[in-house]
Amino acid sequence: MFQIWLYSLISVIIVSLVSLAGIITLALKEAKLKKFLILFVSFSAGALLGDAFLHLFPEAIERLGFGAKFGIPLIAGILLFFVLEKYIHWRHCHEPTSANHPHHLGSMNLVGDGLHNFIDGMIIAASYVISIPLGLATTLAIIFHEIPQEIGDFGILLHSGFSKKKAIVWNLFSASLSVLGMIIGLLVGSQADYFVFYMLPIAAAGFIYIATADLIPELHKETKMSKSLLQLVCFIIGVGLMYLFTLME
Repeated sequence: MFQIWLYSLISVIIVSLVSLAGIITLALKEAKLKKFLILFVSFSAGALLGDAFLHLFPEAIERLGFGAKFGIPLIAGILLFFVLEKYIHWRHCHEPTSANHPHHLGSMNLVGDGLHNFIDGMIIAASYVISIPLGLATTLAIIFHEIPQEIGDFGILLHSGFSKKKAIVWNLFSASLSVLGMIIGLLVGSQADYFVFYMLPIAAAGFIYIATADLIPELHKETKMSKSLLQLVCFIIGVGLMYLFTLME
């Protein structure tokens, strides 16, 4: 059992550190970074939808079936993020977007990503309980599909008004929730799978809500054709990378 805990802990720490992938954007100068931020938002919208429809949905439907057991958590997830966004608006509607009062988009994305990371931790733990090789394979799969998503998430935080330092810290904190998921997954043991399966559609709902209700409307603010085409390309790249990772699973 000690070996399972050790492998699981090392794996989730590595997965958490993947959140720092967004730091590569810091190599860009401030003026150039601002020009590219909306492209990161486009990329993230595609990555979130790709993750929801190509990874989370198939896994949840395979386990729960395409019926009420899947539909009710999905609707509950949409309502959860709707209420959360309302709450954030109520708290910050009188405050302008700035580094101290970031746009609700960043906060919403942190919650959705945190929930996803928590589930990843539980999935890693459940995999190691079955076998060490399966746990290692699952960890690699999660790392590969987290890298593009984390780069996009970092861009969203910067676009929302977070400073570079705050974006790094909050993204790392969100990623560290995978450690909590791992601990709970190992403590509940065989019941972890049951819990994870019902959390998958909720996480997918969060990603779909964030992409369609928040990110895509942001993209519509750009009306210039050439920039709009670049947004479309980045969106497709985000979806495409998530599809490529399904071939590796």
